[in-house]
Amino acid sequence: MTDLDHHVLNIMMGDADAFGAWLSDGAEYALRRALTRYATSVDVEAVLQEALLRVWQVAPRFEPDGKPNSLLRFAHTVARNLALSEARRHAPALRLQGRGAPPSGEEVPIEPALPDPHLRAALERCREKLPEAPRVAFDARLAAGGHESDGSIAERLGLRKNTLLKRFGRARALLLACLEKAGVSIQEELA
Repeated sequence: MTDLDHHVLNIMMGDADAFGAWLSDGAEYALRRALTRYATSVDVEAVLQEALLRVWQVAPRFEPDGKPNSLLRFAHTVARNLALSEARRHAPALRLQGRGAPPSGEEVPIEPALPDPHLRAALERCREKLPEAPRVAFDARLAAGGHESDGSIAERLGLRKNTLLKRFGRARALLLACLEKAGVSIQEELA
């Protein structure tokens, strides 16, 4: 199991890049996976965003417990409690299932996900098959990592924002089709 707590000191000091690295190194995936059991009862994306906002706000006062992934475990507790609160508010029947327990009664192990080398290889093969214009748009947006607006990416590439978005959308559709042909079920990968 990978310990993501090497980011904690920088996160506690307010380093947004460290928080982003913590998320992309596996924390976000682990939290999403743990919240899937609540998908029929709550808006998981809203719960996740609220939980991450709360973790970021509390981070300067966070005290690691010395065990691996202390911040991830804390974030899981925050997210689970938010999901349960939302579920109870919207579905009174869930109140009967016990305080603090996930609806299924089982705990999901909280650990960061390691990248799947076979999936990454399939993605790379499919990316290489993209026509040049969609591939350039896809690569530029991917390289920006969410830290640059679509408008500034488009400007850097000498495109209009709408053109960038259309090319990216085409790249995404072609990638999905290629992955399906390669036997990769996106629905299963995202589950």
